[in-house]
Amino acid sequence: MKQRVKRVFALLLGIFIVSGTCMEVKADDGMEVGYTYNYDYWYDVQYSPDAYKVAGVYTAVELGLDKRFNSAEGLYVRDNMLYLCDTGNNRIILIERTDTDQFHVKQVVEEFKGNTDVKTFSSPTDICVTPDGFYFICDKGNHRILKLDSEWNYVMEFLKPNDSTLDQAADFLPDKLEVDDVGRVFCIADNVNKGMIKYEADGTFSGFYGASEVKYDWTDYVWKKLATKAQRSAMESFVPTEYDNLYRDAEGFIFACTTNVRGADLDSGADKPIRRLNMLGKNILIENGNFYIIGDLSWDNAGGYKGPSLITDITALDSGIYFALDKVRGHIFGYDEQGNLLYAFGGSGNMDGYFRLPTALEHMGNDLIVLDSQDASFTVFTPTEYGNLFYKAMAEYDAGDYLASGATWEQVKVLNGNSDMAYIGIGRALMRQGKYEEAMEYFRLKWDTTHYSKAFKQYRKAWVEEHIGWIFLVVFLIFILPMIVGRIKKIKYEIDTAQIFKD
Repeated sequence: MKQRVKRVFALLLGIFIVSGTCMEVKADDGMEVGYTYNYDYWYDVQYSPDAYKVAGVYTAVELGLDKRFNSAEGLYVRDNMLYLCDTGNNRIILIERTDTDQFHVKQVVEEFKGNTDVKTFSSPTDICVTPDGFYFICDKGNHRILKLDSEWNYVMEFLKPNDSTLDQAADFLPDKLEVDDVGRVFCIADNVNKGMIKYEADGTFSGFYGASEVKYDWTDYVWKKLATKAQRSAMESFVPTEYDNLYRDAEGFIFACTTNVRGADLDSGADKPIRRLNMLGKNILIENGNFYIIGDLSWDNAGGYKGPSLITDITALDSGIYFALDKVRGHIFGYDEQGNLLYAFGGSGNMDGYFRLPTALEHMGNDLIVLDSQDASFTVFTPTEYGNLFYKAMAEYDAGDYLASGATWEQVKVLNGNSDMAYIGIGRALMRQGKYEEAMEYFRLKWDTTHYSKAFKQYRKAWVEEHIGWIFLVVFLIFILPMIVGRIKKIKYEIDTAQIFKD
């Protein structure tokens, strides 16, 4: 009988262990903990309730198109319109989001009108739509950037710059672009490693923008000096790296990302896969978090994937939060303005919320849209209750309602006791309310030395101001009073001594 009980117990235990890998863990209040995660101070993965959930996955079939997407590469959002570059099919698809959150095709554009010999697209890779309705398109196969009006009439084109630093024999292959408020075009092109190509609104080439600093090994430099001409020509040149994608945020700064990184340089902070460039092309991205902004902090060769995250696209919300897309493992990383990792989610696979080859990332409001080139679909993510609490807490803090922000972060902490951002958010809210000692405790719990130092500085200042009277009294009793007493004694001694000599 005992043996039978043991066997039944072992069987139940085995079923529990096996099924536990696919069971969803729930937080204390019943909220499901899914595939969303973050890292603690010790670089250990901490899972959390999902910040985003899949609202829909759309293929050409769901949209009623006659042909499936073919190697689609580009996405752009303007208001409730989604513009998709169906690269392999040489067309631009305009997709409208209705009031009921459904997506339907509004227009399919394969050719345009106007005074140009070639009126069709060839491998369009990216599109940008200005507020006044102009379309800028990387017409890669035709070696040009097109500018079309709102009725798809040809306006002008941007061609390969006539610059001595570029190989004029090589084809001009524009890949990604952005346009600023005055019509200047910033373009990432294949085979151009001097930064982004910058055009004025009239099509004039005005130089390169945001070029990376040249990196080289001094031993290679010495060897090049000693090598023959043939050997030098075979060696790698010291050239800046190329960008992979760009995004112009609400403040007019350009986010850029590059996959030309090395694991060792990511660990040391030498490589910057994500940058935020000012008008001078200098990186002004704030990195006040505990980790470098590199996507996953640790990686291995499990599941056939190896190496660090390779950030292939980026998008930034109006609130300052930005998201980066990793094409290696299909992860999406969300960061706040200070460079803190809020959460990461996604993955590689065939299920909803996973990707086979993610190529583009956009946002519509707080919703995220990911284009999967290999799966021939795009996925729409919408924030969960847990994710919306992050946006609410940050909005309240930015509006100066620190008491409400702290209360919202408390809700986040209840749902996920491992959330570093909840503790840091509560601490920041307390600090703004002048409760520096309490804020220090929250920062201490999450090893936030930067904010702890700021809170301690303010706490010390407030303590000094509150006890300034006692401080002066102590200083007086310890230092000033003995000096006065000593001086009196000295004077009295001199007087007494003078009187003796006088007598």
